[in-house]
Amino acid sequence: MKDATGNPQTRHWQALGHAHHLPPFSDYRQLKEHGPRIITRASGVYLWDSEGNCILDGMAGLWCVNVGYGREELVEAASRQMRELPYYNLFFQTAHPPAVELARAIAELAPPGMHHVFFTGSGSEANDTVLRLVRHYWAIKGQPRKNVVIGRWNGYHGSTVAGASLGGMKAMHGQGDLPIPGIEHIDQPYWFGEGGGLDPEAFGIRVADQLERKILEIGEERVAAFIAEPIQGAGGVIIPPDSYWPRIREILRKYDILFAADEVVCGFGRTGEWFGSQYYGLEPDLMAIAKGLTSGYLPMGGVVVRDRIVEVLEEGGEFYHGFTYSGHPVAAALALENIRLLREEGIVERVRTRTGPYLQRRWRELAEHPLVGEVRGLGMLAALELVKDKKTRERFPADLAAGMRCREHCFANGLVMRAVGDTMIVAPPLVISEAEIDELIAKARHCLDLTASEMPG
Repeated sequence: MKDATGNPQTRHWQALGHAHHLPPFSDYRQLKEHGPRIITRASGVYLWDSEGNCILDGMAGLWCVNVGYGREELVEAASRQMRELPYYNLFFQTAHPPAVELARAIAELAPPGMHHVFFTGSGSEANDTVLRLVRHYWAIKGQPRKNVVIGRWNGYHGSTVAGASLGGMKAMHGQGDLPIPGIEHIDQPYWFGEGGGLDPEAFGIRVADQLERKILEIGEERVAAFIAEPIQGAGGVIIPPDSYWPRIREILRKYDILFAADEVVCGFGRTGEWFGSQYYGLEPDLMAIAKGLTSGYLPMGGVVVRDRIVEVLEEGGEFYHGFTYSGHPVAAALALENIRLLREEGIVERVRTRTGPYLQRRWRELAEHPLVGEVRGLGMLAALELVKDKKTRERFPADLAAGMRCREHCFANGLVMRAVGDTMIVAPPLVISEAEIDELIAKARHCLDLTASEMPG
């Protein structure tokens, strides 16, 4: 394998990876040639690799390390629970204190009328559960043909068969004969990339109206639910125009279908509210959660379910669905402590009133850069668009891979900033300070300069 490392231990780990490990979302040929970066430790908002380089983690892992790395309180909570009850399942009329206490804590934070939680091991499993729940719900109500779920192109709901089908990532659909039957898609509210000559508000209405047209095309009697992220994360931090969600709410109220909000990225404070649905005034029937639930310290997800849905489920007999690790006691105990930290340290409020506005103010300064066609953001989410021409929004040719070039410059210069095509995105830990935001902006600007120096004029 080719690599430019100076540490023999790094080469050893890379060789082991090549010999035995198949990582997620990876080009295996490329990985074979270059080997992975080896991350060995972390603290606060920083990572260190096996070469000793310090890196500001502008993506909070994968959108998840909300309280930052190295929180001993979470380590201790997990350790205590491992000594007391390291594992037991929730099948067959069994429960344990961490799971039921966590369900109550989540219900206290959720939108009104949502007091029940079904636990899973991940966000992907949560969205699989959403699909199972909505179809089971309508079947109990005597409408088994009401089983079609509408999602959005470029939405992301996980990479299991059901999750990838609900999502609208066409590259994922091309591997594995997806989507599965009974899932349809409408356009995303991506004004910069797809708005054309429309102003953002008109575009928001036009895209939202596709939901009504799709419902009528399929037939209201067939449509079970609409699933969407309040803000699309993996799709490129797509923040809808202000007109979009109010129009979607009107359509959802008009028709007898359920709304499933995918809060895997937005949940637990990233928008400055506990859930993105609260920021936008949405009224979901189901909310998929994960990531920030445990700040990524242990795998855990779930679905928060509206009371009226639960009332129907209680009449339907056994729900043949669940996971060995649903509500795992150690993960649940850790999640409870994570929620305590978020609450008692005022982390979500600080994002809403102080650090979120500060990040957005500093981030908007990058709009002046000659490569940047748009900046956008909310709370601890932000994106910028790399363009060849700022006025026309013309992109660079795909073979120049502007986004990937910028991402590599970032990593080489001490910053994790993710590329989604030629959209650069950040979602730092919620505990990032103003000084660390200044560092993030300075490093991002430097890497934009390095990228610009490689692009044709």
